[in-house]
Amino acid sequence: MCLINLQFRNHPSYKLIIAANRDEFYSRPAAPAHFWDDEPSILAGRDLTQLGTWLGVTKQGRIAALTNFRDPTNLEAGPLSRGAVVKNFLAATSSPEEYLKSIDPKQYAGFNLIVGDAEKLLYYNNIQHESYEIPPGTHSLSNHFLNTPWPKVTKGKEKLASYMAQTEKADLEELFTILADADHAPDTHLPNSGVSLDLERMLSPIFIKTPDYGTRSATVVLVSHDNTLTFAERSFENGQFKEDIQFDFKIN
Repeated sequence: MCLINLQFRNHPSYKLIIAANRDEFYSRPAAPAHFWDDEPSILAGRDLTQLGTWLGVTKQGRIAALTNFRDPTNLEAGPLSRGAVVKNFLAATSSPEEYLKSIDPKQYAGFNLIVGDAEKLLYYNNIQHESYEIPPGTHSLSNHFLNTPWPKVTKGKEKLASYMAQTEKADLEELFTILADADHAPDTHLPNSGVSLDLERMLSPIFIKTPDYGTRSATVVLVSHDNTLTFAERSFENGQFKEDIQFDFKIN
């Protein structure tokens, strides 16, 4: 997952709005969003290589999402898959605070994590091994810290905040349109994250499309004030639309 835009406890109709893109190599197999056979309360897509996930929810309202942390100076991979961090929280019953304390940051390559529910969300980064409660408002997370003003982060926050300020009922298609923005940022606005200028350009859009890597799925999660949860996923194959899937249920 390379971009997570969210609006938290700042809307008259919704406790939480998430609009997120997952970027990955096209060759890495993954299953679309579904309720898992081995963890029936978990609704998420699934990485079929390590059996973890990048973003998911549960019938009880637990929510978790992860992005990789871009740090070319520290490319050593941890022994465990980062997708397990999301899966393990969704399968647990411990509080977000207790769960984050249980993570051994050295077991994983760099990541950012958002965990909690529509009442309370925590942000955690295993590079700094610190966490804090996410305040109400509109936020965005890419492959650095929460709200680091990379072009896609700034644009994602602004577009989500602007759209939700104009509507009482979110239109999924409008949110997917925000996530489909494939415009590259000007070179003068690109971050210096330690990769080449060509790679910074390639990774700068909200929606990424290259010959072998790009946006594999877009996900929208809505939690209304009456605890109705909508989970909508739009998947892509080699940058082209593949299918839409939607689930709606009341949080237990």
